[in-house]
Amino acid sequence: MHPKNILNADLHCHSVVSDGTLTPEVLAERAKTNGVELWALTDHDEISGQHRAMAAARARGMAYLTGTEISVTFAGETVHIVGLGFDPDDAALAQGLRDTRGGREQRAMEMSESLAKAGIHGAFEGALKFVGNPELISRTHFARFLVETGVCRETPEVFRKYLTEGKPGYVPHRWATLKDAVTWITQAKGVAIIAHPGRYNFSANEEYALFTEFKAHGGCGVEVVTGSHTKQEFVKYAETAKEFGLAASRGSDFHSPDESHTDLGKLPFLPGELTPVWELLADRIQQ
Repeated sequence: MHPKNILNADLHCHSVVSDGTLTPEVLAERAKTNGVELWALTDHDEISGQHRAMAAARARGMAYLTGTEISVTFAGETVHIVGLGFDPDDAALAQGLRDTRGGREQRAMEMSESLAKAGIHGAFEGALKFVGNPELISRTHFARFLVETGVCRETPEVFRKYLTEGKPGYVPHRWATLKDAVTWITQAKGVAIIAHPGRYNFSANEEYALFTEFKAHGGCGVEVVTGSHTKQEFVKYAETAKEFGLAASRGSDFHSPDESHTDLGKLPFLPGELTPVWELLADRIQQ
C-alpha cells in the first residue's frame, strides 16, 4: 500500500443544503470525530453550502476540498458526477446548477399528483417540510414524508413500492448532459469524477460508453471505494480506473445517521496501485 493512499479522505456526503439531514457544521464535526483528514461536502446540484463547510473544516483543523454532485442523464439513466476542488464562486458552474435544479419543483408536483391518484394526498407539501427549498426537492424528501405518515415503515420500502419506474409517484427527470457537467466542473478549475458506478443499471457496453465519453469530455476520476459498493466492486472499479487512466476517489455518500449504511470516514483505504484524486488536486486543498 502506497502511503499516499492511506489517507482518511471522505469526498462524498450531503447536508441539509440538499437531501442530507445534518448541517455542514455538524457534518464537519462528525467527520473530524471519525478521523477524516480530508473532507468534501458534495450536495446535489448545489454549492451554496461550500463556504460554510470550508469554514467549519478550517475551524476543526481538517483539510477541505470544495464539492458538488451533479445529476446527469446518460443512456436513459440518472448518473451522478462529483466535482471536487473547483472555485466555489464560479458563475458559470452556479448558473448550470441552477438550471439543473430548475426542473425539480415541476417534477415534484407531478410526483405528488401521481401519488394522489394512488390515494396518498398532500405529498408535495409533506415532502417540502423536509427540505424547505422547492428547487432542491427530491425523491428522498418524498420518501421521508411516506415514512413519517406511516405509508411505509422505512425508506427502502418506499423505493420498492413507490417513486421508481412503473410505481406510483415516478416521474422521469431530464438532467444536465454528461458534457455539461464535466465542462462546468473543469472550467471552474475542478476535477470531475463518476460517482458510485456500481449503482447504475448499465450493460457492459453502456458502462464502457459512459467511461469513454466521460474521459473524452475531460473527466479525470472515478469513485472506487464508496458506501454503496461491495468489496467485489472495489476491485472491479479499481481495474476500470486503471483501464481508463482515471484517478480514484473515496467517499461514504453519507446522508443521515438514521439512513446511511456507511458513516463518514469509515471506509477501507484506496487500493495502493491507484492514483488518488487528491494528488491531482494538491494545490486546491484548503488547509
